Amino acid sequence: MHKPNSISIGIIGCGAIGETLARALDEGLVGNAVLTILFDRNIAKAKALAESLEKRPFVASSFEEFLGHEALDLVVEAASQQAVRDYGIRILEVGKDLMIMSVGALVDQGLFHALKVAAEGKGRKIYIPSGAIGGLDALKAAVLRRIDEVTLTVRKPPAALRDASHSIKSLGFELESIKTPTIVFEGPASEACRLFPSNVNVAAALSLASLGTERTKVRVMVDPSIKENVHKIFVKGEFGEFLFEAHNVPSPKKASTSYLAALSAIATLKKITETIIIG
Repeated sequence: MHKPNSISIGIIGCGAIGETLARALDEGLVGNAVLTILFDRNIAKAKALAESLEKRPFVASSFEEFLGHEALDLVVEAASQQAVRDYGIRILEVGKDLMIMSVGALVDQGLFHALKVAAEGKGRKIYIPSGAIGGLDALKAAVLRRIDEVTLTVRKPPAALRDASHSIKSLGFELESIKTPTIVFEGPASEACRLFPSNVNVAAALSLASLGTERTKVRVMVDPSIKENVHKIFVKGEFGEFLFEAHNVPSPKKASTSYLAALSAIATLKKITETIIIG
């Protein structure tokens, strides 16, 4: 039931991030936000998640059923870049706000513009959480003046890059044969997001907040000596320079996803519902 003054949330994708967010909503950790409905192409997965929750949200059998749910204010995309392409504009056009977790989809400038136009046409908002990194508040302030360089170095253990093994092979490396820290990619954020769609959503968020996808540099390193996912951001400009480094524990549900990314979604939703907003 949609309680008065509450924000009704629907989640697309019941993987690592979707499940973590659903549980936080179910436990009442996100202000007055209420989980109303779930959708996943794997309906059994969505049903299993719903049945494990105390408040038992409705499970849609199709995207059309999900979108037609009357008591729905904000949709969280926690599925894939393809889900952003397939569903994003339609969500906005029916008057729902949208939170995008698969930020890598937005390196496609055509899609980014189309989403923006759809949101503006209906007076809706698109929310992009900071994900597995910090420092975006400082970066957003810094870009008000000249920025000369933004470089992201992503260092992950082989297990966290297993779903990118084909891309790594196309770059001339065999993932399972890497025994020492090895840089497997260095280039623009646009190319990084294409080659590593499940691993560098951080790069997309960073480039959108700063120099764009072509001028934001990304370095991807496979490091068998570590267990966490490490993100290092270097920014230089008129303001000076800063270096931010985060050592993120992988999500218990998926090694390629940093646990902080899921927590960032929770924090963003909480921020939307709060009266006093910090940062």
